[in-house]
Amino acid sequence: MACGAINVVRGSRSSIEELLQIYNHSESVALAVDNPEMFNRIAKVLYLKASIRFIILLWGEKSSLVSKGDKGVPVFTFTEVIHLGQESRRVLFNSLDNRKHYMYEAIKSDDIATLVYTSGTTGNPKGVMLTHQNLLHQIKNLGDIVPAEVGDRFLSMLPSWHAYERACEYFIFSCGVEQVYTTVRNLKDDLGLYQPHYLISVPLVYETLYNGIQKQISTSSFVRKLVALTFIRVSIRYMECKRIYEGKCLTKNQKPPSYLHSILDWLWARVMATILFPVHLLAKKLVYSKIHSAIGMSKAGISGGGSLSSHVDKFFEAIGVNVQNGYGLTETSPVIAARQLSCNVIGSVGHPIKHTEFKVIDSETDEVLPPGSKGILKVRGPQLMKGYYKNPSATNHVLDRDGWLNTGDIGWIVPHHSTGRSRNSSGVIVVEGRAKDTIVLSTGENVEPGELEEAAMRSSLIHQIVVIGQDKRRLGAVIVPNKEEVLKAARESSIIDSNSSDVSQEKVTSLIYKELRTWTSESPFQIGPILLVNDPFTIDNGLMTPTMKIRREKVVSQYGDQIENLYK
Repeated sequence: MACGAINVVRGSRSSIEELLQIYNHSESVALAVDNPEMFNRIAKVLYLKASIRFIILLWGEKSSLVSKGDKGVPVFTFTEVIHLGQESRRVLFNSLDNRKHYMYEAIKSDDIATLVYTSGTTGNPKGVMLTHQNLLHQIKNLGDIVPAEVGDRFLSMLPSWHAYERACEYFIFSCGVEQVYTTVRNLKDDLGLYQPHYLISVPLVYETLYNGIQKQISTSSFVRKLVALTFIRVSIRYMECKRIYEGKCLTKNQKPPSYLHSILDWLWARVMATILFPVHLLAKKLVYSKIHSAIGMSKAGISGGGSLSSHVDKFFEAIGVNVQNGYGLTETSPVIAARQLSCNVIGSVGHPIKHTEFKVIDSETDEVLPPGSKGILKVRGPQLMKGYYKNPSATNHVLDRDGWLNTGDIGWIVPHHSTGRSRNSSGVIVVEGRAKDTIVLSTGENVEPGELEEAAMRSSLIHQIVVIGQDKRRLGAVIVPNKEEVLKAARESSIIDSNSSDVSQEKVTSLIYKELRTWTSESPFQIGPILLVNDPFTIDNGLMTPTMKIRREKVVSQYGDQIENLYK
């Protein structure tokens, strides 16, 4: 990037077919590869079907590379590349004649810096052209969200090629602070070992931390469990009252409440918070302080790359762990909105970051809708991509002549009120899911599956869920049960003997149905037939993206026949 070349990035866990497609589509000329094992896995196909000028091996020995099919392609270790550059620089600057033969061309802000192929939950990945200006916008403005200081430590477990990780990484290094990389397997240990000030990750990680804390509480003695759960309930209620009197609630109402109603509401919330505060303070000392020391994250967790469940959001707020939810797309470099610590409005993705505009449009008429109205979110700003590489039709489909990008997400903007519960939440963005995820039942009713899935995931018995029902009379679901929790629940409810280690499919289905009824009872739509599957949706089996989002259409496709049988 520093010398004006364009890098094309992808994760080493991608399939050989996908890597080959991206290499050839991007017209890449060389390959930078993680280690010999990775290269040996893809070498045969790449030698046969791709044109490679040279290979850079980041780690490991060249002698470990397979030589079969080698077309005389030179291989350099990372150390050799550094030495070659140093030698070229020395020769160039030591000779006036050599310098006369070189012409230097400045990198322009609109030049492409990188091609990032969207992982996408559907279809083939598209090459997003991000410019130097796009990335510089993030470096210059992410400080408004994360006021990093020299001495801070960031812990990150996102793929290093992902747009969210890269933008954060460039910003972090520009601040002169330390970054530690971890994995899902090492997250718990590394949080305790490094005690980071900030954690950068996707919602799934915060849900994992939440589930871990809940599991630890549930396995405590009866008295400790009762005390902890009571404290948490009180703290959640306290924080709700605090949000009311601070004016940091969400509302779709375009008409502000009367001044008298606002005063009475504020007074009620203030009194309730005052009553609950001593219990909340005691909980911080007795329970929450231990959780804080275990998970580190002393300043904030930055969540992006997906939807953060409201119960997880409220839980961390209650125990005093700051989680700042953000929003963006690969096509926007990626951050376009995020919650700031000074205005961390639960349930939202915060205000647009600097120089960024949002509007909400009607999906059918393209009419701009007023604040409080739900529609398709469009965004405009200097972080928007140049387009999709060699795909003008796809570019024109999402990017209009006036520079507005169709995010494909459903959302709304909080109206401006000078009084009431939302007086300090004006202009924050609320994202409610992907427009294309909407399920249309044969009755003509539209259902947003994300809301039901979020509610169902509050059950400890459900590991993963995809709500289905397109063109059907009622909703259904494909569910991966949490086997340990199902076994525990079956024993506690005497469905099976305490010594038994097996639960029949019929009994598991009965337990899951009961959980669904409990957690989705407030929804106007209920889940009917369910399909239980044993294998989790993972990156390796292609049912999750590298950023741990479930590929809804692939799940539906893989279990298509079984889903059809559900509705017979």
